[in-house]
Amino acid sequence: MLALKLTLVPLFLLIVSMSGKWWGPSIAGWLAGLPVVAGPILYLLVLSHGPTFGAHAAERSLSAVFASEAFNFAYAWTCRSRGWPVALAAALMAWFAAACGLSLLPTSATWAAAMALVAVCFGQSFLPRSYAVARAGSLSRADLAGRMAAGAVLTLIVTSISGWAGPAWSGLLAVFPLLGIILSVSSHRAHGEQFVIALFRGMVLGRFSFAAFCLMLSFALPRQRPLIAFAEAAFSAMIVQWCTRQATRNAPAKSSVLPVATQD
Repeated sequence: MLALKLTLVPLFLLIVSMSGKWWGPSIAGWLAGLPVVAGPILYLLVLSHGPTFGAHAAERSLSAVFASEAFNFAYAWTCRSRGWPVALAAALMAWFAAACGLSLLPTSATWAAAMALVAVCFGQSFLPRSYAVARAGSLSRADLAGRMAAGAVLTLIVTSISGWAGPAWSGLLAVFPLLGIILSVSSHRAHGEQFVIALFRGMVLGRFSFAAFCLMLSFALPRQRPLIAFAEAAFSAMIVQWCTRQATRNAPAKSSVLPVATQD
């Protein structure tokens, strides 16, 4: 089990991060919207605590889209007038405040889906506008190693405390924006606040496929074998990802983004 914890998420991050180089931007775009961090963590939670625990954790991960958007919203507005340390502090406080509120919600897929929908609509409407164009660039070995190490650390933390934290906080922490922190701070320092805002606005579209994954998982886990449930959830996420990309491919946009491996 320890070997899975140390290798599963880093392996997924490696594949998605390198997919553009290996298979081209079309495949990279498809994979980038998948829950490459939260998905494997939820699978490990199911192996450790059973399908019922995993289904409840998936519901909380779905609702945690709200906390992720709270992080992005706080960082995006703060970084317009403050440096990255202040923006990061504000974003983390917003995430924890939102997560604490979400932990008090009833255990319900309906509530979780409603919170995710509110978060996506809010992010689309109230994030600052940006005319910068954020594009996926080549990763250095240090960047790739940092992403893989961050994924391994988050996996170890969540799975280690899951028995004490329960499914609610395990599901919420599975979507902790560890990679979002890395991307936002590095982008802010290298390219400025307009680039970061464009990055956050691009992330909003990826929430739909993530939501589909968690929602399908919450329904399938109590009724299917875990591997089948996760396969169905991944297929649902890919279908939704394809639909959102098709719907927005020809739509005019003021900013564009193709963040590779930015999904939780």
